[in-house]
Amino acid sequence: MTAPGAALSRYAGLVGAVLLAVAGYLGGALPDAPLGVTPASIWRAPDGPATLTCWLIGTVLLVGAWWSLRDGAPSTRWAYVTAGLWALPLLVAPSLGSRDVYSYACQGWTYAHGVDPYAVGAAAAGCPWLDTVAPIWRDTPAPYGPVFVLLAALAVSLGGGLTGTIVALRVIAVAGLLLAALCLPALARAAGVPAGGEPGVPAGWAAGVPARRAVWLALAGPLIGVHLVAGAHNDAVMLGLLLCGLLVAIRRPGWPPALLLAGALLGLAVTVKASAVVVVPFAALAAVRGRHTVRALLRDGGWLAGGLLGAVLVTSAASGLGLGWVGGLTHSGDSEQWTSPPTAVGFVIDYVGALVDRDPHAVPAVRAVALLLLAGVLVVLWWRTWQTLRRLHEVAGPATTAPRVALHGAALALVATVVLSPVFHPWYATWPLALLAITAARTTWFVVPVAAVAFLALPDGTNLARFTKAPGALAMTALLLIVLARALRRRPQTPTPTPTPTPGDDHPG
Repeated sequence: MTAPGAALSRYAGLVGAVLLAVAGYLGGALPDAPLGVTPASIWRAPDGPATLTCWLIGTVLLVGAWWSLRDGAPSTRWAYVTAGLWALPLLVAPSLGSRDVYSYACQGWTYAHGVDPYAVGAAAAGCPWLDTVAPIWRDTPAPYGPVFVLLAALAVSLGGGLTGTIVALRVIAVAGLLLAALCLPALARAAGVPAGGEPGVPAGWAAGVPARRAVWLALAGPLIGVHLVAGAHNDAVMLGLLLCGLLVAIRRPGWPPALLLAGALLGLAVTVKASAVVVVPFAALAAVRGRHTVRALLRDGGWLAGGLLGAVLVTSAASGLGLGWVGGLTHSGDSEQWTSPPTAVGFVIDYVGALVDRDPHAVPAVRAVALLLLAGVLVVLWWRTWQTLRRLHEVAGPATTAPRVALHGAALALVATVVLSPVFHPWYATWPLALLAITAARTTWFVVPVAAVAFLALPDGTNLARFTKAPGALAMTALLLIVLARALRRRPQTPTPTPTPTPGDDHPG
């Protein structure tokens, strides 16, 4: 895009971010905002029309500006500056898109006052801010790892009251994003190869993607500012630690101290949010120096696994909570919404059963099948990545594309986790986004869903999926069938080459 066009996108996105912040002050997830509202009741509120108008226009502007530069910002620096500019209004806005930050605050308060947050919910613990927590989560134990519970307790200690705690939690989330931002250019460089390419590897594909595209897609997206900055979701911390651990493993493969550190960082990511664990087997592949043999994998992957296990055990023991957090993970599926494909399929089966006077209660069964399918998909993805790395070594010797292959496998593992999990919230789409931004040759297939889910939540945390259950479930099931049919008809293809960057581009490598 030309300089004037890029400038237009920058300021259109800034206007959008400002409108979203205004919508937050008018009707965001404020502590005293009414709970259990509907879109219609929001509209009837005194500031309802202004709230929804600002929210809709702001989201359209932010999504449109991000989409217009999906092939890359003018430069990496330009992308950083613009992403930061868009984040500023949202940094000082009330919580947007969900009320999870209040659950974090109560979980931190619970631990800080000597109660096990994995044994009781916020209500039983006596959290003084209980009225701010969404009703569905008031009696639910914490579903997060001990590192995040410790961070939440630190936020409570530093913040004192509720407002100070929310500010501290937002600072922690922004710190996670800054860590991710520091790692992105280096990961983009590691995922490319020198200009000469590699024997036996398609030149365009081996070249990797420009850092300016990776930074833009990963940091300027509409979900980042609304959900990770304003919403202060702990996914930001998980992503920062995850990318940092991957970078260390890729930078110094085969060196035990570096692999121990990489494993420890990945372990910390897992003890913030357990979904990070699906990346670990691919990180082990990235950690191998030289030829990818079983012996090399056991040697180098073993060091990484040791660092991860050590981090998990040390943080679990240091918190005094042990491994009780593992049991808390079972409550993350208490919410049922059609935005999770397995849940949508379960809804449709129940609707069909109702037509013949049956009540199959299919949602739990379909979710269980989806988790088994996820396990199989992850194994297949890992095996294909392993075989690709072995073939690269046979054709090209010590393949410098190995980091990209491993990172792309990790990205697809996160995609599978998001698609097949029992629950989906809009900010879950940020999990694979950064790795796809670094490794995917084509962008449309993942940029379109990210743009679409930006419209799912209202500023006060109301999820529109709650009010579109039947049509949403039918539409999601139909989409799954279409995707499955196309996948079955599609023949295996060679990876699509990435367009060669133009001269003067800040291409990595």
